[in-house]
Amino acid sequence: MELVVGRVAKSHGVRGELVVEVRTDEPDLRFAPGATLVGRLPRAKQTQQYVVESAREHSGRLLVRLEGLVQREAADALRGMLFVIDSADLPPSQDPDEYYDHELEGLTVQLGDGTVVGTVKEVLHSAAGELLSITAAEGFPPVGREILVPFVNAIVPTVSIADSLIVIDPPQGLLDPE
Repeated sequence: MELVVGRVAKSHGVRGELVVEVRTDEPDLRFAPGATLVGRLPRAKQTQQYVVESAREHSGRLLVRLEGLVQREAADALRGMLFVIDSADLPPSQDPDEYYDHELEGLTVQLGDGTVVGTVKEVLHSAAGELLSITAAEGFPPVGREILVPFVNAIVPTVSIADSLIVIDPPQGLLDPE
């Protein structure tokens, strides 16, 4: 399974630097000078390899220079490119309370009494912390709506990858439709 570690937002300057939105907890490793990145343009099946020449932080994003990319026009052509890794290449987490996003996506979410709330669609990363984006199941009208649940121990006391299950204890009103 492919996991996105970064997305090219736009070019920067006239010498081919890329503004990259980071989507990994290990940007220093993934975007280190000399690291090889696998890039795929949206809706493309083919990937291409790139070597990082340099990377530096700028306004909450990374400015990345790739070897051989020296003109703004070439950088502009990479807008929207996703840098990906294979989930099989990830080491197992050493912390039993830490999960990779892809491990949570697709898990069934239920209340402590067994009522199914829905399925985790994706994990959203915000300045305030991680949120589980859950697609509502029957019983949580309208079916298919998005429910956002803060991914904190007080609300998400149980995660079982082996059972494909997350149990939540939401505060009053969190699951109510707007």
